[in-house]
Amino acid sequence: MLEHILEAARSADPVEAPAFVAGRWSRDGSPAERVGPYVRRVVSRSFTAGEEQVRQAARFAGESAAAVARLAPATRATILERAARLATERRDDVARLIALELGKPVKDGRAELDRVADTFAVCAGETRHIGGDTLPVAGWARGIGNTAMTYRAPAGVALAITPFNAPANLLAHKLGASFAAGNTTLVKAPPQAPATTAAVVALLLEAGLPPEAVQLLHGGGEVGAALCAAREVSVISFTGSAETGHAVARAAGAKRLVLELGGNAATLVCADADVALAAKTCARTGYSNSGQSCISVQRVYVHRSRFDEFLAAFRTEVEALEVGDPLDPATDVGSMVDEAAAARVEKWTAEAVAGGARVVTGGTRDGATLCPTIVADPAPDATLVVEEVFGALVAVLPFDDVDAVIAACNASRFGLQAGAFTHDVRTIVRLWRELQVGGLVVNGSSNYRLDHVPFGGVKDSGFGRESPAHMIDDYTVVKTLILRGLSIWGDR
Repeated sequence: MLEHILEAARSADPVEAPAFVAGRWSRDGSPAERVGPYVRRVVSRSFTAGEEQVRQAARFAGESAAAVARLAPATRATILERAARLATERRDDVARLIALELGKPVKDGRAELDRVADTFAVCAGETRHIGGDTLPVAGWARGIGNTAMTYRAPAGVALAITPFNAPANLLAHKLGASFAAGNTTLVKAPPQAPATTAAVVALLLEAGLPPEAVQLLHGGGEVGAALCAAREVSVISFTGSAETGHAVARAAGAKRLVLELGGNAATLVCADADVALAAKTCARTGYSNSGQSCISVQRVYVHRSRFDEFLAAFRTEVEALEVGDPLDPATDVGSMVDEAAAARVEKWTAEAVAGGARVVTGGTRDGATLCPTIVADPAPDATLVVEEVFGALVAVLPFDDVDAVIAACNASRFGLQAGAFTHDVRTIVRLWRELQVGGLVVNGSSNYRLDHVPFGGVKDSGFGRESPAHMIDDYTVVKTLILRGLSIWGDR
């Protein structure tokens, strides 16, 4: 199936993205077409799951969980290592598919596949370290004469609901860590990237993943809600908007949740910053994937003494970005996910200007392609400051002191990740302590992530941490064994 999907992506015909249910690829369900936002033609076709297919998938997952759990960690690790090698081998083909479905520049897609390979490799490594503890029960009188141990057992059935903006790597995190933990996984693909999702699932199957270990379904929110409510599901990992995350929690009921939600990430440029580095970094990471990342640089707060200097340097760097065909290796900024998304950002820009802000560069669009936009001095309550832009726009605002900028950052209902350019260790420690975010990147922007490092937020940015080691904790349960009358600690 992997070769079939990737070969179709090299042609001008739409790529069929079947479901994978109960061990077989299926074209059951209502066809749904995906129009590529840059090429403006149908690029892929998926098949929306109906109620019976959802029930069948959930039932099969419940029946398969024990078989998957019996696979030894070394066996699971070997499969994931093969998947890492395959991701590297098929890097260019999958990157092309991402570019077609999402308008994401092919060079960014290649970088995403490099991360997929890393993610699978890290998952493999973590699989080999899953263990447990011998507990010091004899340290208390009632425990004398006994032995107690724990191990981390698979949760059973996991549900992975993935977003469109990094469809390959975020699926690799969820599905890779779930299989590493010994679970079977239900995958609900994003409607905007059905073929990319099918390609990643097919890649894992080609690497030796047992058919009992994964199922793939297509559809929108109604399919996701039905899967969340399925009694067979033990744990749900969701990445997406805060509003949809709340809906997932309501549909799930009493299930374990890992929610990585939205953000409106801030990056601080302090008085002692390397302004040239800050401007270049913010330009590269504020508009990559057209700003469609939960940690994309959205708000840049610059110390007033360096504000004009930064703005001039930032404008130069942004205007040097190549905007155009995502299949061109030279392109830095392709299109957004669809025209409605680009029009929304255009509207928010106009609203900010009406409130006193100024457009330094950009502000125009062609269909789903938004020219990289800088908005300077927006009002603190402007929509593009308060809400998640998720588009090719960066707002630049001045600040006078650290107290004020911490307060401005923390006023947001989001708290995923922040960046700060400074060499003052006292400021660094204070920002790390006081900013209400899940992570702080120093001398880098908010938009930086290492796939083996804990990642997640606070407030409306969700809870739980995504990195293979932390996700394996979420995908497993602690099981305790007590041996009465048998002690390794002594019995008196």
